Amino acid sequence: MKQEDRPVNIVPAERLSLVQEYYFSRKLKEVARLNAEGRDIISLAIGSPDMPPSEETIDTLCQVARRHDTHGYQPTMGTPELRQAMASFYKRWYDVNLDPATEILPLIGSKEGILHVTLAFVNPGDGVLVPNPGYPTYTSLSKILGARIVNYNLREDNAWQPDFDELEQMDLEGVKLMWTNYPNMPTGGDARMETYERLVDFAKRKGIVVVNDNPYSFILNKEPKSLLQVEGAKDHCIEFNSMSKSHNMPGWRVGLCATNATFISWILKVKSNIDSGTFRGIQLAAAQAYANDGEWHQEYNRNIYARRRAIAEDIMRTLQCTFDPRQVGMFLWGKIPDTYDDVEQLTERVLHEARVFITPGFIFGSNGKRYIRISLCAKEEKMREALERIRTTI
Repeated sequence: MKQEDRPVNIVPAERLSLVQEYYFSRKLKEVARLNAEGRDIISLAIGSPDMPPSEETIDTLCQVARRHDTHGYQPTMGTPELRQAMASFYKRWYDVNLDPATEILPLIGSKEGILHVTLAFVNPGDGVLVPNPGYPTYTSLSKILGARIVNYNLREDNAWQPDFDELEQMDLEGVKLMWTNYPNMPTGGDARMETYERLVDFAKRKGIVVVNDNPYSFILNKEPKSLLQVEGAKDHCIEFNSMSKSHNMPGWRVGLCATNATFISWILKVKSNIDSGTFRGIQLAAAQAYANDGEWHQEYNRNIYARRRAIAEDIMRTLQCTFDPRQVGMFLWGKIPDTYDDVEQLTERVLHEARVFITPGFIFGSNGKRYIRISLCAKEEKMREALERIRTTI
């Protein structure tokens, strides 16, 4: 609609002034325009797995979709089969016991969970602890819902773990919720049991609900960890997990929320007023995917990403960026050289000269302003081509 055609006296809600269109939503429009001009941009920006789910997962979806009795509304709480599969997954891989009837809530991805948990626990004006750098949705949804953002620092010299001494000195009056994300995105900082233990202790002492967003624990990681492995964590903490990364199912929109039964009941009260249950075929196929064996995870979550990671490291070296080789997850995070005034000076040059789209770290917060992020969600041949383009143009 043209500006002059806008209905008289119609204005958007004030909350829209608090946020911008998501960075990737905006930037992908530019990339699409460049591709339409024949520029053939290679994207190493988005964390959307390009590999398929297991064959058994796809077969289950097709079988259920062909039935005539599976297309009606489904319970918001999820099917018993899916909740049981989620509980079994947590027991098998994390040795965490969850009651599938009361301590698990299926989600339409973690982004939906961020909305529902914030609505369930945070009143307008309440504080929310958000990591810097961190997933932008923690900030944007909190702002939309009228919460007060209280940033806490993650820094390279502390392996991107929370600085608990700094947290103890902060004014936490009115803070209700704390977002954490380990293994960390965008930095690749791995989950540590020491960090998890201190987070649970912090939650107990401060009366703050800690929510750990945990979709990356299988990617380039031999020892998946969960915050809920800490004794007493369920009483004060919530964990999200997602099938998007670990099971190559980003477009399926299946995740989970795990915590105590009381918290689940509060979150369900919100969720049941916003959406209805996911298609039964997706739920039953997801239940099948949770049964993938260790060999499947070894190949898709570790072997393939390891080969891609080696190429990403070569790209970082070519750009004279430094990085921590101990990173896990499906991205590589690196610090730009001092020769660049700011990170976009580098990323825009790479985009327009080498025709490769990589992510500037400033979109994750001020502590990311001297960093770039490279996604491993591209075929090896494409990543090699991106490396060659950068070598010959930058």
